[in-house]
This record gives sequence, structure tokens and C-alpha cells, in this order.
Amino acid sequence: VHYFRPDNLPLINLFHTLGIKHLRIGGNTSDRDVKKLPGEADLDSLFAFAKAANVKVIYCLRLHNGDPQADAATTKYIMDRYAPLVDAFSIGQEPSAYPVEKKDNRPATERMGAAVEKYQYSAYAADWKKFADTIIAAVPDVKFCGPSVHNNADWARKFMADFGHSNHVALITEHLYAGGAGGKVPMPEIGRDRMLSDEFTGKYQKLHDGFVPLAVSNGLPYRLEEVNNYFNGGATNVSNTFASALWGLDFMYWWAAHGAAGLNFHTGDKVAAGNTLQPSKYTAFFSTTNGYLIRPLGYGIKAFDLGSHGKIIPATISNPDNLNLSAYAILGDDKNLYLTIINKEHGATARDVKISINQNSAGFMRGQIIFLTAPNNDVTTTSGETLGDAPIQNDGSWSGTWKPLGEPMVHNLADGVFFVNIPAVSAAILKLSAN
Repeated sequence: VHYFRPDNLPLINLFHTLGIKHLRIGGNTSDRDVKKLPGEADLDSLFAFAKAANVKVIYCLRLHNGDPQADAATTKYIMDRYAPLVDAFSIGQEPSAYPVEKKDNRPATERMGAAVEKYQYSAYAADWKKFADTIIAAVPDVKFCGPSVHNNADWARKFMADFGHSNHVALITEHLYAGGAGGKVPMPEIGRDRMLSDEFTGKYQKLHDGFVPLAVSNGLPYRLEEVNNYFNGGATNVSNTFASALWGLDFMYWWAAHGAAGLNFHTGDKVAAGNTLQPSKYTAFFSTTNGYLIRPLGYGIKAFDLGSHGKIIPATISNPDNLNLSAYAILGDDKNLYLTIINKEHGATARDVKISINQNSAGFMRGQIIFLTAPNNDVTTTSGETLGDAPIQNDGSWSGTWKPLGEPMVHNLADGVFFVNIPAVSAAILKLSAN
């Protein structure tokens, strides 16, 4: 039975509920760790699902030990039938981590990271060009993305220099797991602390600064087409906790504020850890007998959907007590002002926060608020979270509600200034309107 199929109504409903608009298919299991490539019936089912879910697709083609003619045939089959649903094709996945020997002697869970990635860009570029030329000959209107490497700005710069002005490259793609290998997290407390700290943010900034300015100068959009917090399926009692909801919400806004075209969370019931499939700890949802169980990260995705449709505008934080906070402002397509405030304070010394918000005018005088919360404001919980006092159900539905600003969390709303209390280990989305 296909996972992505047009009659998988709970998954289709869940995509609509979470606001998912993009699906990247592939990864290492479509490239160097491939067992069997999809056939025509598999592709038909995938794109029927994509149409029902209203998503664009990045489809990953095999490069490592692959066949350019086979890739060209797959691309032509897809484009002849489903071109409006395609964003781009990638050729190869995480090629910097390809083995340099016929037999890969690296430990299965230690094949990513600068210390163990020895494959040369020049070899990749030569193969990529050969495959791309063959595909273009068969499908002249094809669009590519790349280089689809993990946290490697150098390869992205070289890829843009070689192919950014030709070869139908329409999108620059990177992967990012800021925490590294999940299995190397020494203690869950450390893993959660890192995920909600400036340590992670510093890694975002370093990757961004390494390739995004060049992409912008070349007029190329960029996308993080595979992300999560720790690779190899995540870290136990870290990636599956409520910390991941707050991290994911902050992560999405950070990259949106830095001009990303979008990002794709790596998810699935089982994911590649080396050359094997292991149960996923970081997945946003996983299969049950009657639909899908939504993990905390899924709630973070929905919270982002509630407050992110529009244009990011500047939001300045005065934080003299150095609380672990993030705040983002969106001027909505619906002309409302959306504020998302994330209180990442956690642990024994966690502090609630009373925030004074000054919009520098009295233009938005009415509002509503919705909270993302965990049971007992416990960052370690793995279930029981709510958004708008409601869970996301197994059938993909959600019935959370906005509350009017005014009681009990807001004490004053006049002259453009109001106050709101946000508990530790929670996030709030405010929707302000002129009427």
C-alpha cells in the first residue's frame, strides 16, 4: 500500500490542516542507499496525492551509481503528466557524503560531517553535468535544484559558480541538522538545552552567511530541502519532546526572516540512519491504525501556519532580563498584524514573561490570541500538547480556537500599547486588527 496515495484522506487532511504546501521526495534511500527505484504506478500514486494535498514536489533522482538514461526517462514520465505539480528535480542527495571507496567502511551512523565527508566536489560536478545534459536533452523545460548537501556552504558556492547561470538550475538547496548526530547527544537535558539555545541559531547564521548572499546576488532562490534538529532520526527524549515544537516554530521563522523560499522537515515512520531504516524520533507525525499521531513538531508547524501568511516586518525586542525569547511580526495578507512570541525558558529556573507590545501607532486596536502549550508547561513531554486548547486529531482535523484579547492575559489596550503574559515553555500567536 502506498503511503502517498489519493485515498489517504487522513494524511491529505493533515497536510491541509498544518498548511503544508511542499513535498520533497527522496533522500539517501533514493540515491546511494537505494534498494528499488519507484515505478510508474508509484509515481502516479505520488502525484495523485500531491494534487489532492495541493503541494509542489521536489523529486530526487539517483546519481551515485545511477543511470542518466533512467533518470531522464523518469523525469520525462513525470513532466509529461504532472508538470504543474513539480517544483524541481535534484540529481543526487548529500553527495559530499558519498563513499570514496568501493566498500564504505565508515560506521553506518557516522557518514555525515566534515570529518568523514571526503568525496570531492569535482567528481560530483562532472557526474552532475553528464546527468543534467542527458535529462535536458529528453526534457528541455526541466528545472533543477542542488547541490542538496548537509551544512556545506562551500559546495553551494561552487555549484552556483558552475551551474547557477545555466543548466536549468532554478533553486539552491541545502540540508541542515544543527545538532549533528542524534546518537551522540550525551544527555536528553543537554540536547533540549542546545536545541533552544543560541548555539543552534549560530549554526543557522554561519550556513546562511556562507552561501545565501551569493545566491541573492545571482538572483537564485534558496530552500532548505531537508532539515530537522539531530540527524540519524533524532535524539531520544529530545527530538520527540515539546522542545521540538518551540524549536521548529522558531526555526521556521528564522529562515523565513532570512529570505528562504521554504524548508522541508525530514519525516516519516522510519528514516535512514546510515544504510538502515530506524524508527524516527523527530518526525512531525507517524502512522497509527486510524490515521496519524501528531508529534510536538507538528504543532509547531501548525502554529507557524496560523501566523505566517504575509510579509515579515521588523520587530525589536527590549529584553533587559535576558529571557530566552523570540518574537516575529507579520503584516498579513488579510491586513491583520500577526505577532508570534516564543518563550523558550525551561527547566527549574524557567520564567514566565509579561510582555509590553508597542506597535508605534494605534492602528490595530482589537485582537485575538492563541497559545501553543504542553501539559504542566513541561518541555520534556511527548504528548498532550495543545494549540488553541485543542489537539490535532488522528484524522488530521483541528478545532482550536482564538480567544479575544482582554481577559485574563491582557490588562490594557490603548494608544497602541498592550500587555500579554506568556508562560514558560509556550508560544503565543496574536492577531491584531483595525476593526
